[in-house]
Amino acid sequence: MKKYSSIYELDGRVPVAKAIPFGLQHILAMFVANITPIIIVAAASGLSSSQTAKLIQAAMVIAGIGTMIQLYPVWKIGSRLPIVMGISFTFVSILCFVGSQYGYSTAIGAVLVGGVVEGVLGLFARYWRKVITPIVAASVVTAIGFSLLNVGAYSFGGGNGSADFGSASNLILGAITLVCCLGFTILAKGQYKQLSVLFGLVVGYVVAICMGKVDFQGITDAKLLAFPELLPFKPEFNISAIVSVVLIYLVSATETIGDTSALAEAGLGRNASEKEIAGALACDGFVSSLSGLFGCLPITSFSQNVGLVALTKVVNRFTLFMGAVIMILAGLFPPLGAILATLPEPVLGGCTLIMFGSIVVSGLHMIAKCGYNQRNMLIVALSLSVGIGFTQVPDMFHVFPTIIQNVFAENCVAVVFLTAVILNLILPKKMEEEQQEKTAIRKEIA
Repeated sequence: MKKYSSIYELDGRVPVAKAIPFGLQHILAMFVANITPIIIVAAASGLSSSQTAKLIQAAMVIAGIGTMIQLYPVWKIGSRLPIVMGISFTFVSILCFVGSQYGYSTAIGAVLVGGVVEGVLGLFARYWRKVITPIVAASVVTAIGFSLLNVGAYSFGGGNGSADFGSASNLILGAITLVCCLGFTILAKGQYKQLSVLFGLVVGYVVAICMGKVDFQGITDAKLLAFPELLPFKPEFNISAIVSVVLIYLVSATETIGDTSALAEAGLGRNASEKEIAGALACDGFVSSLSGLFGCLPITSFSQNVGLVALTKVVNRFTLFMGAVIMILAGLFPPLGAILATLPEPVLGGCTLIMFGSIVVSGLHMIAKCGYNQRNMLIVALSLSVGIGFTQVPDMFHVFPTIIQNVFAENCVAVVFLTAVILNLILPKKMEEEQQEKTAIRKEIA
């Protein structure tokens, strides 16, 4: 008789019937966020609806492939951790600018080059990773959690920019989903408690149908089977666009380090190893270049799913592998992807509030493990104050060149990372001892 593993174990097989719902839960948690960057950048770049539809299809396939490589590495590419990959929001601002100014083909050229740069940096991470100390990583993880809180709030209200944002129907739908998640967590038994997000999504989706908030038109229009198109846009290379996008890749790499650290801490109860971080970064970069070959935007680890792991503690790789299979099928069979795409924003928001809050808690737990000494507290306090505070007032960056504004003005994670690294380099390593020595000298003089 075949012996199966637990969903709380990293390795081993879980029965397919059990793995599918847990994997589907991960896909539903990130699905809307995976296709939204494509829609935004495609619109800014002047692409047609048919071109955008093909890119959405490719995005789902690439997200599935990237997740599989993270779970089961190819050579040194991949972390072997339960990381879910998806199209990155981090690049939306800069790629909207590049796409509108130079054309979408130029944006794809920059994506291809930048992906190779990040991938190579990942392979050689052990030579530069020393500047990313545990307290820097903890600050970045905390910033990632805080930066996502408004994302969950916008979804809860109906989606940023939606015509009925904040309407009573949206708030009621989000609240029903949230209450269902909490109720299932309280009432369910054993490991089934970890399906609370899936339960909330299903109940919220059914309620949304009854409220008339689900549009099924995209399902009827979708072809039964379609394959992503290789090189739908011929890459064009512009040095200014490449430099701008490469800088954002460095910011994305920072987020990946934070996500990997948070996942290892929250899901496995330990620090991420150098090999795991290097593999995660290499996967981020090289799969992003692969994504560019199919006309898509860069791919990265999804913080939503890190939050889901922190909430459920489900880390089994085979379980997430089934989720990746579902994502690829959603790309190859457009009607399946169209069904997942009809998930209303308030339903997603009702589930993500707890997940994003879990990332903040993971960051605080990492800070606690580093210790509450004076040096660590200065690094955390100042980096979060500057990073979160300054980016809430983006006009403060208007004196800087456009390229600096694009990277930092509205990206608190990037500012937190830069501030934390600088402080970590310049602050004395033994501040506590020096302070105690000065205090002792003053007492002797007195």
